[in-house]
Amino acid sequence: MHLHFIFTPESFQVDDLNVKNKGDLALMERFQSDKYASLYALAFQNEIDTPTGRFLTSVAKAFVDTISRQSEIEVAREETKIELDEDIIDHLLSQVPFAIGSEFINEKWLRLNMKALNQVFHDELKDFNGPVSLYFEEKMQDLKVAKRIYFHLVDYLYNEEYPFAFMATYATKDAQGRIRHRPLEAALTQYKKDQGQLIALLSSLNKASSKVKEIRDLMDSGELFHPIRLTVKEAYALLKQVPVIESCGIKCRVPNWWKRKQSSIGLSLKLGEKEPSLMGLDSLLNVKPSLEVNGHTLTKAEIQALLKQEEGLTYLNGNWVEVNHKRLEELLEELEHYDGTMSLKEALTSSFLTDESGEEIQITNGEWLRSFKTQLRKPETLEMSVPDDLQATLRPYQVQGYKWLSMMNTFGFGACLADDMGLGKTLQVISFLEKMRESQEAHALLIVPASLLGNWESELKKFAPHLDFTILHTSRAKVIKDYVDHIPFLTITTYGLATKIAALSERKWDALILDEAQAIKNPKTKQSVGIKKLSSRMRIAMTGTPIENDYSNLWSLFDFLNKGLLGTLNEFKAFTNELAQDPGNISKLRAMVSPFILRRLKTDSSIIKDLPDKVEVTDHIQLSKKQVALYNQEVDNLKETIVKVPPKERRGLVLKYITRFKQICNHPDQFAHDEIFKPSDSGKFEMLKDVCEIILEKRERVLVFTQYKELCEPLSHYLESIFHKKGLIINGSTPVKKRQAYVEAFNGETYIPYMVLTVKAAGTGLNLTGANHVIHFDRWWNPAVENQASDRAYRIGQTKKVIVHKFVCTGTIEEKVDEMIAKKQKMANDILASAGENWITDLDDRELVDLFTLEV
Repeated sequence: MHLHFIFTPESFQVDDLNVKNKGDLALMERFQSDKYASLYALAFQNEIDTPTGRFLTSVAKAFVDTISRQSEIEVAREETKIELDEDIIDHLLSQVPFAIGSEFINEKWLRLNMKALNQVFHDELKDFNGPVSLYFEEKMQDLKVAKRIYFHLVDYLYNEEYPFAFMATYATKDAQGRIRHRPLEAALTQYKKDQGQLIALLSSLNKASSKVKEIRDLMDSGELFHPIRLTVKEAYALLKQVPVIESCGIKCRVPNWWKRKQSSIGLSLKLGEKEPSLMGLDSLLNVKPSLEVNGHTLTKAEIQALLKQEEGLTYLNGNWVEVNHKRLEELLEELEHYDGTMSLKEALTSSFLTDESGEEIQITNGEWLRSFKTQLRKPETLEMSVPDDLQATLRPYQVQGYKWLSMMNTFGFGACLADDMGLGKTLQVISFLEKMRESQEAHALLIVPASLLGNWESELKKFAPHLDFTILHTSRAKVIKDYVDHIPFLTITTYGLATKIAALSERKWDALILDEAQAIKNPKTKQSVGIKKLSSRMRIAMTGTPIENDYSNLWSLFDFLNKGLLGTLNEFKAFTNELAQDPGNISKLRAMVSPFILRRLKTDSSIIKDLPDKVEVTDHIQLSKKQVALYNQEVDNLKETIVKVPPKERRGLVLKYITRFKQICNHPDQFAHDEIFKPSDSGKFEMLKDVCEIILEKRERVLVFTQYKELCEPLSHYLESIFHKKGLIINGSTPVKKRQAYVEAFNGETYIPYMVLTVKAAGTGLNLTGANHVIHFDRWWNPAVENQASDRAYRIGQTKKVIVHKFVCTGTIEEKVDEMIAKKQKMANDILASAGENWITDLDDRELVDLFTLEV
């Protein structure tokens, strides 16, 4: 089975995109019907071979394994409560895969989902008449169910000869029905008249005594039924047999230092005590190796003393130490091997190091490396001011992002700015560029999707008016021709042109920046290979979806940012293939890449307080060549017609031309009443794709509003090709009964990615809180009406921040009216709300022509 899942703040759901296999479809239906019963079933079968499926299987297996080992389970039955200890939580958190919503998985998430599994267990066991052991045996024959007996072993340091205490207990109910643990000797009295119960209780003991000599001796002497003291040698013998004893159904409670292997001697490397002479991934750090036990560094004298001691346990400097001569000799050999230096790149991947016996090497940071990593994690502590020429007030988290980018530039590291959509990645990068422009003679190259050229131009002029930049695009042939004569501080071009203009590949850039960096996620495409060949001192990748299900995307991103950090593609594939067998390595991979990724979510507590509940973004969009030609043609027609029209017909003529220009801005085929709607013919369609691809990656939902009923089907058809799934349409033709059914479906758990709506038919009354994105594909030019439409998503019941996109074509009547509304917001609210577009008809001929003329 190859079912994928999405994680939500408190739960999970099936990712139902592209599920076609019959078996996967059947399993998906089971999860959609009762996801926790289906999750519980995963504990007894390995049927989902995907990273998210394997993680959920681990959660289910951890639940069953934990609850089945609780020795009071036969007594408490369905009333048994899951007891999660820190080790289980840490183990599961180390396996969290890179997936949609993985950032939500924490201790709270695990406990909530374990509680839901506990309820499934409760419901199943309530209707089961036999013993719990039989219930689990029917589920899975190999599962060992804890009986009712516990072994307790604790260290008792007040007695040098007998420094350990041992006691066996059993679980029973008191008169009030509460679970109690009593010394095993009490069972001889409690079941004196019921030999059957006594035999059943002691069955696990008999099994253990047949396998473990130490248990057999204690039973034969009768000491097992009373609390006793043990010597070090006796305790060590029992500790070594814990796995065998627990396989017989007896729960062993032993000291944490044994359970967590804190008594084992291990190799420790202290890296980066001193600052390297040069900064970069190839910087050499000093390495200081040592042998440690539970944080205590062993001296040479202590090591020599341990080699002379008898094997077993010894007490040294407040720690119990397990003495194994062969292991000690192997570690001493490795101690010499690691004495020297290590590159920073090796240091960052050092969490994967193991010694000759396969045990992990303990890595500690020296003074400089510890300080360096703290800076990477907490750039807000850096003393750095926002550039004076920046015409914007940054939110606190944006200041942090600006500082982080500047710091990464200082170190020469590649940096991935991966903030959620709507958090202002563009402004943070502009702040960084302004700082770079102020402080050094530098040149930066910015590569963006063609649809975002207008946005960058608008934002740079608004926030960094003194920053010198040039846009290289096929629509500006003369600029490209003259480019080599004047190379500005910032060059902006598209992914399609970046590798075709020789001047861009002939120089080494101080900074190379990719917006929507998911464009290079496929490492083998010509575009990805070409972009990575461009030379630069430092690199920045901007993306709202840095790592989702496919690990090759992560490798490709880091192959651009910090080449070699994740090895070659084949080496990385071999590593990721092993994650199925050793998912704990996911946490090490996460730790390795995290210093180079800054990702903040709209759900983060530190962000929520700085962010309005509704974030409005104006997307400035370049017209396509076809749109430009049609637009200019209609401007010429208007100039010719407006001077001839009779006064009585003038208003109607102006309104007709407003509609024509809006249609051209939407798509030439809407204007021409054609049915083809080729996406590349419209800048808005291209922008719609860029925005919705990010929404798709996060499996979020979007409302797309238009004024035009005839545009609903073409938009829906295009959106279906982006989301690979059909959405819904509500316009004037949609019956009232169907509307409510559509609303319920859209807000339901089954993923419906989009809804296309006309403003008139659905601008009020509907509750569509399933969406947290709103796109105004064309503009009503009435802020009150647009706000009402946006509020279909932004209303009571909405649990996420809402992002509202307003599409505006650069240089057209759309942009000019948008600027007028922004400057005269009060007038817009008070007058435009009632006048709609009619106020435009009151402009004189010269004002009208100026308003409609395309500004390039």
